[in-house]
Amino acid sequence: MRNLNHETITEAVLERQDKTADPRLKQIMTSLVRHLHDFAREVQLTEDEWFKGIEFLTRCGDITDGKRQEFILLSDVLGLSMLTVAMNNDKPAQCTEATVFGPFHVQGAPDYELGADISNGARGIPCLVRGTVRDANGAPVPHARMDVWQSDEDGRYDVQYTDIDHAQARGVLHADADGRYHFRSILAVPYAIPDDGPVGDLLEATGRHPWRPAHLHFMIEAPGYETLITHVFRSDDPYLDSDAVFGVRQSLIAEWKAQPDGSYLVEYDFVLNPVAARMP
Repeated sequence: MRNLNHETITEAVLERQDKTADPRLKQIMTSLVRHLHDFAREVQLTEDEWFKGIEFLTRCGDITDGKRQEFILLSDVLGLSMLTVAMNNDKPAQCTEATVFGPFHVQGAPDYELGADISNGARGIPCLVRGTVRDANGAPVPHARMDVWQSDEDGRYDVQYTDIDHAQARGVLHADADGRYHFRSILAVPYAIPDDGPVGDLLEATGRHPWRPAHLHFMIEAPGYETLITHVFRSDDPYLDSDAVFGVRQSLIAEWKAQPDGSYLVEYDFVLNPVAARMP
């Protein structure tokens, strides 16, 4: 096609990709092209603005490596991560809600026995974490695999350090035969998401702060149940209502209780959703 203008080019692009064999890919690409073109027309996007957008995405790619995923961070602060989680994790009311995965999960975290200290040298006030994993009827889910990770008292994850060569404040445990779990770690604290890159520049330009409320990450798996990716948040955190990545849910908030010896205790029970029970 020749002599296309700003009104006719959209249909030309759609016609060009009309032979896409995968129907789902065709649906996604058709909607993507329409929305992108409509967005550009709506805001009257200039060539300079378009180029700055390309530069921004290029910077996201340049700063991304095996320890930092700037594109996940961008998705998080735009609310897209949590929107996708919400759309794809519609569970019965009694089941534990899912929330964002975050950019700091690491495959191959060390295995620990129940009761172990997963902090492994991470700085922070000692904290005992315990509870149960059960199903929607209250029955225990035995031997559920629990992948746990968190930041240290400075609000940094182990992978953000260049001088640490072993996992800290992360590990994999298994609930016992009665679905009970307990382990030791450190007190969760609020922290700022990495704001020294393009996503940080975006937050500053839009008048937003980079802070996340204190939390523990959990990924829980058991045969016959949907994998649960979630957080447990501290009830006294000042950022619960302004989480930079929109991940807080009231049902995921728990009290960290100060103990006489200066440590803390947090208790939380997880309820998994059976695979066959997904709501339509």
